[in-house]
Amino acid sequence: MMFKQTVSILAVSTAALTLAACNQQQGSEAIDKAQDAVSEPVGQTSAATMGANMVSAYVPNAAMGDMYEIQAADIALERSQNAQVKELAQMIKTDHTAASTALKTAAAQAAPDTTVPMELDQRRKGLIDNLRSASAANFDKTYIDQQVAAHEEAVTLHRGFSNNTDVPALAEHARTVLPKIEAHLERAKQLQSSMA
Repeated sequence: MMFKQTVSILAVSTAALTLAACNQQQGSEAIDKAQDAVSEPVGQTSAATMGANMVSAYVPNAAMGDMYEIQAADIALERSQNAQVKELAQMIKTDHTAASTALKTAAAQAAPDTTVPMELDQRRKGLIDNLRSASAANFDKTYIDQQVAAHEEAVTLHRGFSNNTDVPALAEHARTVLPKIEAHLERAKQLQSSMA
């Protein structure tokens, strides 16, 4: 009798702990989703105002955008089980790695006093953390939702800066990378629609 009670208590305790962990994970994912949602208008506003008009804002934002895209793609290549998501992630990684190299060259020539950051800002670090902590069931949706937001921000940034006549080399960089970023955005939106 004592053994059956102990087993029953252990079973109930295990079920309660599992339920609590699930609720905590769902709560955590809800918080992460809210953080990602708040990041979107912040990035858009920054890209449309300072980034589109000032070299000192454009270069760091473009550099961090590339770094974020590469890191997020690496995580997607490792974690996603969806061939289309992995294909997009590989394309993003390839194109943003090339864009990052080109940006450093253009910035060194056109704006040698502007610092190219070597690590992400807190906002983008938060996006990476949220991507890493996404459950397997929600990973692809989290990744694609982040990609749509990040590429909309990047389009705003590069399109806005592409007409800058003060630094033609950087404006040319913006014009050069824009078509690939727009292609990433279009593909991410297609995947997002198919996941809805």
